Amino acid sequence: MLRYRHVCHAGNHADVLKHAVLVRMLEYLKQKDKPFLFIDTHAGAGLYHLTSPWAQRNREFDGGIGRLLECGELPAQLETYVGLIKSLNRHQALQRYPGSPALAAALLRPGDSARLFELHAEQFEALGSLLRGERRIKVEQQDGFRALPGLLPPAQRRALVLIDPPYQRTRDYTAAVTALQVAWRRFPAGLYLLWYPVVQRTSIDRLERDLKASGVRDVLLAELAVAPAGRGGMHASGLIIVNPPWTLEPQLRRLLAFLATALGLQGQGSYRLETLVAE
Repeated sequence: MLRYRHVCHAGNHADVLKHAVLVRMLEYLKQKDKPFLFIDTHAGAGLYHLTSPWAQRNREFDGGIGRLLECGELPAQLETYVGLIKSLNRHQALQRYPGSPALAAALLRPGDSARLFELHAEQFEALGSLLRGERRIKVEQQDGFRALPGLLPPAQRRALVLIDPPYQRTRDYTAAVTALQVAWRRFPAGLYLLWYPVVQRTSIDRLERDLKASGVRDVLLAELAVAPAGRGGMHASGLIIVNPPWTLEPQLRRLLAFLATALGLQGQGSYRLETLVAE
């Protein structure tokens, strides 16, 4: 297994997009009294220290959450997300950044629950330590792709699934789509978020083709670029959203437009928002 340290990238522009939308989706589920299940297939360590040597190497958070915190006025779509970041760094400079497990733990209600999967031993140990004593949340050291089908459909009949592999191998793109397809067939009513990095556009073109051929319906694509293609590295990232709430698309349009301006390098930020597959 290749070694991956998300702390090197924690709080960057891709995390801002992914986590801002995740928070919006969790808040949407909380509008109803009925409990729900949150599933994270690749949960990571759960909390990242931005003062660590790994995070300080390239300081990617400066161009993501760091820049966002410097904005004077934020759109309503970012209030809860940014509020959680501020509460984690109370009375001090930006030093810690929460991953999706920590964000979910802060938002789950007493009746809600979560299943978090992390295969890497070091990350799994950190995640378990962070959430020790959280009875609503079960942390497991196994491949989230393999575990996901067995959790669906959930007893609650309501679920949000985050599919967020590290994409260290080209086949991760195909594996992510396959996992989504299998999960959707077992539970078509679920809410699904599939995150992807944009490094080579050919990989994303293939991902989109695979999704269109998968049979999954009601698919929205949201992508944020902070620089034009060709700069090298991850210049953009995106989310595949299955069964998006009807209120989400107009909210995303405002959110993406703001983030493209706030996080774009030298005014070169841009975004895509389109229906990839209709209902």
